Parts: sequence; C-alpha cells; structure tokens
Amino acid sequence: MQNSNYETYIFPNNTIARCPWNTPSGQSCEQGSIPPIGVDARTPEDIQNAIRFARQHNLKIVVHNTGHDLLGRSAGRGGFLIWTHRFKDITFHDSFVPSNGPRNSAVEAATLGAGVQWTEAHRAAHARNRLFVGGVSAAGTVGAAGGWILGGGHSPMGATFGFGVDNVLEFKIVTPDANFQTVNAYTNPDLFWALRGGGGGTFGIVTSVTYRIHPNLPIIGSFATANFSSPEIAQTVVTELLSLHPNLTDRHWGGYSSFTNETLVLFYIAPNVSMSEAQAFINPFFEFLTNITQGAAQTGSMAFASFLDWSNSISPPSQGSTAGESTEISSRLFPRDAALNHPAETAKALLSLPGGVGGILCVAGGAASQIDPDSVAFHPSWRKALALIYISQSWDENASVNEIRAAQQQLIANTQILDTISTDSAAYYNEAYLHETDFRKSFWGPHYSRVRQIKRQVDPTSLFIVPRGVASEEWDADVNCRLS
Repeated sequence: MQNSNYETYIFPNNTIARCPWNTPSGQSCEQGSIPPIGVDARTPEDIQNAIRFARQHNLKIVVHNTGHDLLGRSAGRGGFLIWTHRFKDITFHDSFVPSNGPRNSAVEAATLGAGVQWTEAHRAAHARNRLFVGGVSAAGTVGAAGGWILGGGHSPMGATFGFGVDNVLEFKIVTPDANFQTVNAYTNPDLFWALRGGGGGTFGIVTSVTYRIHPNLPIIGSFATANFSSPEIAQTVVTELLSLHPNLTDRHWGGYSSFTNETLVLFYIAPNVSMSEAQAFINPFFEFLTNITQGAAQTGSMAFASFLDWSNSISPPSQGSTAGESTEISSRLFPRDAALNHPAETAKALLSLPGGVGGILCVAGGAASQIDPDSVAFHPSWRKALALIYISQSWDENASVNEIRAAQQQLIANTQILDTISTDSAAYYNEAYLHETDFRKSFWGPHYSRVRQIKRQVDPTSLFIVPRGVASEEWDADVNCRLS
C-alpha cells in the first residue's frame, strides 16, 4: 500500500500508464510501475533461487514486503518482484547471543521475519510485557524487518532507547551472490554497519532481524489542538513550540505535531514518568497556548499502561493506511541548534510553507544523541537532530502530467525553504523525495563513501538498485540502464 502515484508510470511523451482506485468509465486499468511477474517467497531458498533466476535472465529486482514505501522503491516498471510478506515468524529469546559473539553479550531479544508489521510485533511484545523501539503508522502497515530498519528506523521511543538501527543485534540476509548469510557485529561487521541505514533493496534481501527488546513502560500521553485567529499568534505559538523541543527530548519525550497559520495539533508521550511529573513539564506550554488563543485550544494528558495502548489510541488498527494516495513527500532534520538559537526564524520559515508543516516528528535527541554517529551508516546528522520535519504535495489520482509536474515543482520550492533551517540538507531516507539535488549528501552525508565501498564489495554488478539508493547515480532515472 505505497502511495499510488508510484504505481503509475509517465512515458517520455507524457502519457500515463496507471490503474486508479476509482477508474473512470471507459478508462483502462494499466500495469504502470507494478512489476508484471514475481515470486511469493516463503523460505530463504525461494529467495536464493529467485536471485539466481534474476541474474541469469538480467532482470531488475524489486523487493517488496509490506509495500509501505513512500518513495516507490518497492515498485518498478518491468521489474521482477520478490515478495517477502509471508515471513511472519516472531521468536523471543530470553538470552540472545549474536553468532560468533561472546557469551557476555547476551541480551533479551526478539527475531522478526521480513513480513512482520509493527502492529504485529508490538502486540507480541506487549503480551510478554516487553516493547520494541518500533514504528507507528495508521493501521500499523509499516514493516518491522525491511525498509524501515534498513533506512534507519525512527520511533517516538527514540529519545529513550535510540533509533531502530541502535537496537539491531543481527540480520539474516540473502546477498546478491545468492548466499544466505548471518550478519552482526562479529560476523560480516562491515555489512552489518551498512545495513543499519544504508537503505532497503540495496545489499540483498533481509529475511529476519533480531532486535534488543526492553521492559514495558507506562506512558503519559499529552495532546493539544488549537485554532489561531491571526498569523502573528501562529508565529508566537510555533516559536514557543520549537523552543520546547530540546527540553522535550532531554527528558526522553517523543511524539508528533503539525501546524499551519490557522491550526496546531500535537500528541507527545512521556515514558515511565508519573502524571504529576508530566503535567509539571507540559502544562505551562498548554496554559500559554490556551491563553494566547483566548480559549480556542483543547489540551490534556492521559495515562496509558503501555506503548501499545498509546499507539492504538492515536492509530487504531481499524484505521486506514497512510499510503494509497497520490502524494510525494520531502523532509529535513530539525537540528538542536535551530531550536536553541533560531526558533523564531525557523517558525517563520515553516509557517511560510503553503499548507504548513505536515509533521514535526519528535523522534531523536535524548539517548539517540549519545550514540557514536559513526557506529552505523545512518546519516550522522541524526545525532545532532531533535526531530524530522516533513512536508508533502498531493494531486488527484486522475491528474494530468502538467498537474503532477506542477505539484512536484511546488514540493521542490518548499524543500528549498526547509533548507534554510538545515545546514547540511540532511533528510530521512525513508521519508524524502526523489528530486534531491544531492541525494548522497542528504541521505548519508560523510558516510556515503564507505557505504558505496561496501556496496561494491557485496554487489559488484549492482544487481540490487533502487531510485536514489546507493550507486543509483550510475544509472538512469528508471534504474534500468547504466549511464556508462
């Protein structure tokens, strides 16, 4: 269930091959960018055979587990699909030691198959009074052992326990040579480094991921909605909100907010604190919000027994997916320096965006900022960030090419505004756009040269290639043909 625009295909003559959900009468349903053939893999051997077949017949491999990909990397016109959604095993370990690791490295862990979705993983952990550092999404469609973790993996628990890549203990993967391998800090350590942030569909096909798990924690959830009667009030509120973020993450809070010149919505979590402690921190901001809007705000805090209870409250399992629309997104990291030293200027820039900010995801800082930025392939600027800012641009599923191009140009212009608050244009690989001026700088920064070197060692012929992925600069826009 990726955004449906990535299932379409625009030809050089500006005709479009697509299959809209609401196909008009007389319009045909076309293949678009959905691969016409593929393998429903059930075992690592299935994947090994599929890779050998693709190599023998010079096919473009497309890896697809849950399909929740906001950049269309789990689709590809004319591609050969390898589907891993059936890998649904969940195994808990009271004392997990990575392969070839020392006995004293044992920790409590869980191994998730490539097709497990976060809603399934969170429920399984909850039943054992444990929790993962995992994703939250509408209907829980994000995969727990695929593109989410390979792109870095953020979570509202990031300030408490670090990013997803900081909690991985081991991968099982079929590499481009069709070998089934174990990858961890003691076995294939270079590939282990690259898999933690180097991107999905790049180094092979992951069949399972083993994560460190944590004791369940009670959660205080705090929320607010507000209406602004003027742009000046919006500016004042957003400035105050941005200024709050360093203290939020230092206290291991996390969560999400969005705003325009007319409205504000936020919902944050405070893990493992009492209601009185949470209110002592957040209520001054809530009182400020209520006063400046002259009562046009609703605020409150609620206690939840667990992370799962909170995530179900904001994203019920019955809710529809966040994907399935014709939308492109863009993102930039929100650095700590901007919150501490330039909150008013940052607020002004964000409020100048047409339609406002789709989300400030408070998923960084705290414990995540204390980890060596060079320990994983993930962009090192994440360790200096407090949050991820994302914006989007949408169009009707039956839009013309001119309408689509206009929306894309607007997104490009809006991203240039985001660049004014970010010194290095750092973005999140899983929530970004395909129009980056320098995607290597935006997704990996100074880590790109090492990621590319490991890619060359593991996949010398670039059998695995995705748009704006490692080594894709050497291919055409459709990643069908090498440029030289």
